[in-house]
Amino acid sequence: MQPWQIGQMARPEPGLRVILAPNPSPMTHWGTNTFVLGEGDVAVIDPGPASAPHMAAILAALQPGERISHIFVTHAHLDHSPLARPLAEQTGAPVLAFGPATSGRSPRMALLEGIGGGEGLDHDFAPDLILAEGDKVANHSWQLEAVHTPGHLGGHLCFGWQDCLFTGDHVMGWAPSLVSPPDGDMTDYLQSLAQLASGRWRRGYAAHGAPITDLPGRCAELLAHRRNREQEILAILDKGPARLETLVEVIYADTPPALWPAARRNLLAHLVDLEHRNKISADPALSTTALFSHA
Repeated sequence: MQPWQIGQMARPEPGLRVILAPNPSPMTHWGTNTFVLGEGDVAVIDPGPASAPHMAAILAALQPGERISHIFVTHAHLDHSPLARPLAEQTGAPVLAFGPATSGRSPRMALLEGIGGGEGLDHDFAPDLILAEGDKVANHSWQLEAVHTPGHLGGHLCFGWQDCLFTGDHVMGWAPSLVSPPDGDMTDYLQSLAQLASGRWRRGYAAHGAPITDLPGRCAELLAHRRNREQEILAILDKGPARLETLVEVIYADTPPALWPAARRNLLAHLVDLEHRNKISADPALSTTALFSHA
């Protein structure tokens, strides 16, 4: 059940407000959740897409005398970051993030050529202040801790608040995240998921979908899902070499073809990870058209 409606402010728990952006889609679910944290001088997390009605809804969620003191962005995708600059200009609040859209990309990913990617990147995004792993930012009614979780994007941050974590697109309750090389890195994604599965944060607030009541459990589910997908790939390659398109057709035979483009990118991310771990080889070289075999 959809817990909140587009443009209407909801309070999922004391000290936290959420406004749903008007950008529903197969990739964003009901839309982007923009969170307003604290009272008085408040923080905004993931202001969302470039939308004048959404900015008006965010400002309307403030109580008399309140102001936005900080704007946090989990990552520079077009459904998360474009409204950050207009909101900053309107309120005077600084924008805080890991960096521009391609920041955090590993040297290994940067060397990959001819594999596509770049879906939904906000190339115009530029934060005012850079955050790194473990950085803390506080005001009188809230404190956030930056948690670097590369995978969905190299510069993806989650934000810890009390025993909750704002998970951006790294962990969602309704679907796995898209990992599309070279911007996304499956090796990093699995490591970041394992980190969050350790149990430090009890509850998750994703940028899309409903709250995650058991964050460690959901991370464990996603890890199991990815490991199962990896075994499916290896089982097909046990029967002989195969190309990416064949793997998509076999593994996603029961999935609507409209979702195959995202499925293809996720499978490619698995292949890049498996090749990096010397589980498979790519002939003549790693690409979207390579012939993949057991190493």
